[in-house]
Amino acid sequence: MIAGTLISNDILPLRTSDTGDEALAIMNEFGVRHLPIVNNKELLGVISEDDILNYDVDEPLGSYRLSLYRPYVKERDHLFEVMKVLATQRLTLIPAINVDEEYMGYVTQDDLLQYFAATAAFTEPGSIIVLELQRRDYSLVEIARIVESENANILSSFITTNKDAFLMDVTIKVNRPDIHGIIATFERFNYKIKASFMEAQFTDTLKERYDLLMAYLNV
Repeated sequence: MIAGTLISNDILPLRTSDTGDEALAIMNEFGVRHLPIVNNKELLGVISEDDILNYDVDEPLGSYRLSLYRPYVKERDHLFEVMKVLATQRLTLIPAINVDEEYMGYVTQDDLLQYFAATAAFTEPGSIIVLELQRRDYSLVEIARIVESENANILSSFITTNKDAFLMDVTIKVNRPDIHGIIATFERFNYKIKASFMEAQFTDTLKERYDLLMAYLNV
């Protein structure tokens, strides 16, 4: 699960001599809004669609001022780090470099999404439970013990921070289509169930959100 597994080179990096119009044509062809600018193997920066539209599209990119100087991930970075950079920088792709800081290629937002969508946690049948609890009360060991007491297992889990600094949401996927018993046990231990999604309901919701995301990415 490192960046190197998803590096692609289908899109040739831009050069400073390329024009904004040429960059826009490539973005339109490949459905991205960002492209790396490279000199030989040196990553110079990343240009966005908005950067280009703020300048004369007939001018070379070397004359542009970039809003994104040089975002990148390293070839050996975990995919969670790739996701973090893509999200915080709001990128459609992120350049990847090696230990010598040479440009290797890029990882796209779409490829990263497809990778995680294909992992066992998403493809295995199961249901979703969202718990809301105090940060000081969080214990994945205890949560797993409750789930396993109902002859089920946790397939994946993640934490979402709450606006309230003392609260957090813990989302777990369990390998059971019917989670009424698990929910009842959580409630018996005074856990607050914020939301739950049985298998069929979760599948419909995931597909709907995926379709919305794909529509957004294609805008």
